[in-house]
Amino acid sequence: MPELLRTLIDLYSFVVVVSVVVSWIGLSPSHPVSQVTSALVDPALAPIRRVLPAAGGLDFSPMVLLILLQALKSAIR
Repeated sequence: MPELLRTLIDLYSFVVVVSVVVSWIGLSPSHPVSQVTSALVDPALAPIRRVLPAAGGLDFSPMVLLILLQALKSAIR
């Protein structure tokens, strides 16, 4: 069971990275990849964005989420 959780965390981390890349390349919000990544990642980013404001126009919330996911993964034994 711990290996399954670790794998799921890795997969979700990949989706977060894909979401960041999609935002960098400016893929249309109506594109299916953009819609799927937004649907999966935005609910987790919203609370972080409320606490962590954008600094100089940069959104660090995906980085915070990735750090939290890796900490969670490390805590799973």
